[in-house]
Amino acid sequence: MIRHRPLGSGHPYSIDTEQRWPIDPVAGEPISLGVRATADVTAVTCEIVHSGAAPQFLEMQPTQRQSRGQTVDGGHLASAQARLARASGGWRVTVDQLERGESYRYRFVGKGRKANTTRWFEFRVAGWLESRSALTTSGVSRVDNSTVTVLEDGERTRRVRFAIRLAPSERVTGFGERFDTLDHRGSSLDSIVFEQYKNQGEERKTYLPMPFAHVIGGDGWGFHIRTSRRVWFDIGDSDTDLMWVEAEVDAASGASDVLEVSFYDGSPTEVLSSFLDEVGRPKELPDWIFGLWASANEWNTQAEVMKQIDLHREHDIPVGSVVIEAWSDESTFTVWRDAQYEVAEDGGPLRLKDFTFPADGAWPDPKGMVDEIHSRGIKLLLWQIPLIKMRPHPTGQAKADADAAIRGGYLVQEEAPDGSLRPYRNRGWWFPLGLMPDLGDERAAAWWTEKRRYLVEDLGIDGFKTDGGEHAWGRDVRYLNGMRGDEGNSLFPMHYARAYGDLLESAGKAPVTFSRAGFTGSQSHGAYWAGDENSTWQAFRWSLNAGLSAASCGIVYWGWDLGGFSGPVPDGELYLRSAQAATFVPIMQYHAEFNHHREPSGDRTPWNIAEQNDDDRVLPVFRRFAKLRERLIPYLSEQARVAVDTGAPLMRPLFFDHPEDDAVWARPQQWLLGNDMLVSPVTEPGAHTWDTYLPRGEWVDAWTGQSFAGEQVVSRSVPIDEIPVYVRASSWEQLQAVFTP
Repeated sequence: MIRHRPLGSGHPYSIDTEQRWPIDPVAGEPISLGVRATADVTAVTCEIVHSGAAPQFLEMQPTQRQSRGQTVDGGHLASAQARLARASGGWRVTVDQLERGESYRYRFVGKGRKANTTRWFEFRVAGWLESRSALTTSGVSRVDNSTVTVLEDGERTRRVRFAIRLAPSERVTGFGERFDTLDHRGSSLDSIVFEQYKNQGEERKTYLPMPFAHVIGGDGWGFHIRTSRRVWFDIGDSDTDLMWVEAEVDAASGASDVLEVSFYDGSPTEVLSSFLDEVGRPKELPDWIFGLWASANEWNTQAEVMKQIDLHREHDIPVGSVVIEAWSDESTFTVWRDAQYEVAEDGGPLRLKDFTFPADGAWPDPKGMVDEIHSRGIKLLLWQIPLIKMRPHPTGQAKADADAAIRGGYLVQEEAPDGSLRPYRNRGWWFPLGLMPDLGDERAAAWWTEKRRYLVEDLGIDGFKTDGGEHAWGRDVRYLNGMRGDEGNSLFPMHYARAYGDLLESAGKAPVTFSRAGFTGSQSHGAYWAGDENSTWQAFRWSLNAGLSAASCGIVYWGWDLGGFSGPVPDGELYLRSAQAATFVPIMQYHAEFNHHREPSGDRTPWNIAEQNDDDRVLPVFRRFAKLRERLIPYLSEQARVAVDTGAPLMRPLFFDHPEDDAVWARPQQWLLGNDMLVSPVTEPGAHTWDTYLPRGEWVDAWTGQSFAGEQVVSRSVPIDEIPVYVRASSWEQLQAVFTP
């Protein structure tokens, strides 16, 4: 058997063995054609014909299957990735001397025990042409019009490319949640939603991109490429004075205005506010989200959840929210594990009265548990995945749901080789082949969320952890509104969070969702965390970059897994430095990866960190900051309201208030928390003193009360129970009690 998929899996960073590359061939550049073959195939020939010429027969060379570009470095999720890295036979041939406008047909013939021939495939060759009319702008345009070109093949325009001039003093920042750095001048990146499991800063891939950026250090401006398709940015990388932008489009050849760019002038806050006016402003969330969030993947029984909540009380550590990830049967993501019930064969919603919970089961009394948690002043969120699992082959309610989703037409589709549509099957490494509801479609979203309504209305849960919004790959995907995958895939996580937020609001709850994936427009839909990372100092620093860049793009409610999520537990110093920093970001939370219940525990609770490191500093210092966080909530609530109203970020990079001050870039991981607190986290091990740059103004050391003038670097000692925080002098009187109760 031989197989060729011209578009491949749609993985944005890896070329699959059996695909054509590039998918849209370009004149003057070679094209690679590949197939995957079973072991009985001994040779493969590519028969290719173009423009009425005689067929050519090209002998293909053997290759190995690609690993799809994922880093495999431990953890239970990594084991799923590793399954995709197994070797499989492949064959590949390169074709060159392509000319614009030519049409090609090709097929493959495999030799072995029996001949095997694929169907015919086709492509047209595109080329780059000048086309100033292809681009339309609003605001004061910075586009160099002489650089505007389009990639088109005589029938369709596939891309638009243009350059923007940059002044020597200008820095470019934003682009959604970015882990590697804040200033992207001199680098290249793109904007496509992708699940990069760990090492996001090194891989330069992100769950939450946006084709929006600030330009700081000159007149002050920003821009938004108004598309949900992929955009590439060369930000002074190949030419120090130019930012090259190349965007996917799909339009008839010769069409005008196929790509729009908005330019905004003013301060960073004015630029961001103008952008939010265009794409949607954040919604204010309730004060309870500012308490400590606690979770771990191994809290997978009612007894364990209540034990951990009791331990918070025992250790005098206030907790505001608990997230339970491993609660469901992980086939439906609607049914508590071990629950007994009659299958709803029509795939319709169930209510709490339809379930019986065995006394010896994992969750003997979910309603009683939720009520007890609420009686202690704690909120509860449940984990979700936007898929119907199809491995192993579903049975019971999972099968009924899959059948109903197909029958009702609620699913994202994909184009089959014969041009027909069939349900899309997840191509990623996590929950492979799962079916995906089209949550951007009102009817499909209602069917999906109604199955979860009993969790909100009957049990009283307070929100959902809307994990895993990155499962849509490939432009052969089709959405129910007619969008192809290249246009709709990055929008899926926004629709996902919105659908769950709508469910919560319809039940009289605040729309508290907790997502890691998003795109332009996600600012309006809930809270976010920075995804999966190791417990290392480097990951700590990357996570702070992520929060600051997300904030600069309008994400108000954001946090990360303090101390890391995966790998060996952090030592006491890393854990406490991370906890101190997390005290002063919008969402303070810890979480831990599944460890198969092996000893020692992988939980990131302060008592487990203290025990494993034999470090008696951890509990009292963590307690100190958890209680400080409680006292900080009124300020966070007030300043979040300011952020929602004005666009000024709650977790605010210093360049927002001081764009003219180049010194703020020397220490980019400082931030303002609201208008009046400057936070300077300790991000290196073994530090005894720490330097902080104070911008213009008068500042007070929050721990000593000492006053300092701005526009200078100040140094202070940093014992393990202190983080440098400076309060604006004009607000010290009302904020002093936060630090010295």
